[in-house]
Amino acid sequence: MYSTIFCTLVAGGLFCLSVLSCKQTPATSNEPTTASDSTAAQRAIPSVDWAKNATIYEVNVRQFSPEGTFKAVEQQLTRLKELGVDILWVMPIHPISKENQQTLPGNPYAVEDYKAVNPEYGTMADFKALVKQAHDLGMHVIIDWVPNHTGRAHTWVKQHPDWYTQINKKMSPPIDERGKVTDRPDVFDLNYKNPELRSAMIDAMQFWVRECDIDGYRCEVAGYVPDDFWAEVRPKLDSLKPVFMLAEWEENPEHFRECFNMNYGWSTYQLLKLIAKGKRPATAIDSLLAHNQKRFPHGYYQMQFTQNHDENAWAGTGPELFGNGTDAFTVLAYTFDGMPMMYNGMESNLSKRLKFYEKDPIYWGNYGKTDFYKTLLTLKHRNRALWNGLAGGRLIKIPTEKDDKVYAFFRQQENDRVVVIVNLSPTPQTIRLNGDGFEGVYTEVFSRQPTELRNSLTFALKPWEYKVYTN
Repeated sequence: MYSTIFCTLVAGGLFCLSVLSCKQTPATSNEPTTASDSTAAQRAIPSVDWAKNATIYEVNVRQFSPEGTFKAVEQQLTRLKELGVDILWVMPIHPISKENQQTLPGNPYAVEDYKAVNPEYGTMADFKALVKQAHDLGMHVIIDWVPNHTGRAHTWVKQHPDWYTQINKKMSPPIDERGKVTDRPDVFDLNYKNPELRSAMIDAMQFWVRECDIDGYRCEVAGYVPDDFWAEVRPKLDSLKPVFMLAEWEENPEHFRECFNMNYGWSTYQLLKLIAKGKRPATAIDSLLAHNQKRFPHGYYQMQFTQNHDENAWAGTGPELFGNGTDAFTVLAYTFDGMPMMYNGMESNLSKRLKFYEKDPIYWGNYGKTDFYKTLLTLKHRNRALWNGLAGGRLIKIPTEKDDKVYAFFRQQENDRVVVIVNLSPTPQTIRLNGDGFEGVYTEVFSRQPTELRNSLTFALKPWEYKVYTN
């Protein structure tokens, strides 16, 4: 694990957050770029049509079931489809390099072979069957890709040592954001100055699209791989089929122009955690949204979440991070600009940290949060105001006179409109809606109660209470 720094504008100032994660840190040859304020005047590359109102679900194959196999995931696809899942993001499926692993079966991000599947999960035929069944159900599949480094037992280490970053004639572990060599023992950093390495990486990425018909990639620490590589690989993948690309990164707006359709909403996630702890006011959201609109090209969108594999394993579960406000912050994230992401187990109120390196299956119980998530994901599909990127409506703030504690907004696309009101505090709040543009007759999606919303309407909100209205 390493500490990655995320910086953004909140409440009018710059702040940085140090986040523990299993992401890699940059090699000397892989320097990220920075944004200019003119970025917003440019356009993001167009996305595949099927992503315009899609939701995404992260599958940790090892922990998804007691069996920990592709077949076990396939057996649950109908349930996931009914939940409202459109895109399956499958964590690394490749064999794990065992050299210098601290604990077995080990770190799935230490890849031993880019063109094989982890026998722990099943066979190549099993994976192909999983993808086919997902497609038959109208879903899409992207897989985790680790382009910045390989495990130390990868065949390239012996066959092509010049494909790796060398320091004093020795292969280097990843190098952190301060330019210091990390002590991570299980991986070596790849050298993107080598054209042969680039060709091999492109070939490996094309392999899974061609052979297994996957629909794209979630790319680990995309910001530590040079931008010109992403510009090179995207058309090579699209020549096989139009793909969807997710960057595990946030600070590089070039990604939206060169290759990626979506990046991580890390800054939103970190800010929501601070608000939950009472360390930032809800008004800080306004500064963040304004900053994002300046730094990213027109039509961008981000993945919004309250859990993922890194955060669950190392930072805490939803209840640990958001307390009694877990549902409130989930409602906010899932109705924001961008695509909502679920981590496997959240539909059963995932209440434990899943071990990262060891077998630690999810306890599914009675799927007690299914209705909550299904309501949000169904709304995402049906109401165009919540669609992704340019397909959706922009977020417009509704002042409440308690803006430091309550966040209220509406989004509208053509005749579809959604109004969201969330108490982001542990105390009751009485608010009054101010402004215009949101007036009308709605149905509250959780209670199914009809309501007329208008200027100066007063609400008494319980601690962490949320209301979502659709017309």
